[in-house]
Amino acid sequence: MSKFGSYLKTTSFRNTLLMAIGAVIAVVLIAFFSLSFYTNHGSGIPVPKLKGMPIDKAIDILKDQGFDYQVDSVYVGDAPPGTVVEQDPDPGTNVKENRKIYLTMVTLKAPPVALPDIDQMPYIQAVATLSNAGLKVGDTSYRADIALNVVLETKMGGQAIKTGQRIPKGSRIDLVLGDGVGASEVDVPDLTNQDLDAVRFVLKNANLGIGTITYQGVITDSSNVVVVSQFPMKTDSVSKVSIGTKINLTVEQAKK
Repeated sequence: MSKFGSYLKTTSFRNTLLMAIGAVIAVVLIAFFSLSFYTNHGSGIPVPKLKGMPIDKAIDILKDQGFDYQVDSVYVGDAPPGTVVEQDPDPGTNVKENRKIYLTMVTLKAPPVALPDIDQMPYIQAVATLSNAGLKVGDTSYRADIALNVVLETKMGGQAIKTGQRIPKGSRIDLVLGDGVGASEVDVPDLTNQDLDAVRFVLKNANLGIGTITYQGVITDSSNVVVVSQFPMKTDSVSKVSIGTKINLTVEQAKK
C-alpha cells in the first residue's frame, strides 16, 4: 500500500478534512447572514391591496403608510372610471419605506374613436367591425328595404351619425336594418322647376327611374335644363307608384 493511501486512513487526515468542511460551512453561513443583515432580508412594510379600489382612496392609503406612487391610466369599457385595475409590486410584498408603488387606473374619459364604415354591411359583419373599433351594438330596428339584415343607418342616442364621426370608445351604436321585404310603393315626388341633376338624385333615393326625357324649346346647353312637367305627376288620385317606376320628364333650357 502506498504512503498516500496509508495517510488517508490516519486520524490526522480525517481531522483535517472535517476542519476544511467546517470552514466552508462557516464561510457560507457568515456570508448568508451578513447579506441578510445588510439588505434587511424579510423586513419592510407589506404593500396593501389596492386593486379594485377608487384611485383617491388608494393614494391616501399609500401616503399614510409612507409609500411614493405613480399612476398610469388605461381604458376598460366595463370597469368603473377611477378604479385601480393593476398594481406593482403585488399586495403583501415587503418593501422599504418610500418605495414607489405603480398603479394603473381606469381612465375617467373614454378616448374618441372613428365610426367605421358599416353602411350596407350585413349585420353579423357590422357587429364584428364595431367590436374591433371598441364600439358596441345597441338597439336594432327595421325599415322597409329589399336587403335583409343589412345596415341602412347608424344612430347614437337617437341621433344619426356618419362614417368617420369621432365618438367615445365603448359607445353603443343603434342600427337600422333592412327587413328584406321593402315597400311595394313610394310617394310620387314633385320634380318641377328642379334641374336635371337634382332630379336624378331625387329619383335614385326614391327607388324610381328616369323614363323618356323630352326637350322643349331651344336647347343651347343640355347640361343646364330644368323640369317643367312630369308623368306621372302627383295628384289627388295618384300619390304613389310602384318601386322602379320610370318618370317621364319634359325639360327646357334653364334661364340664366
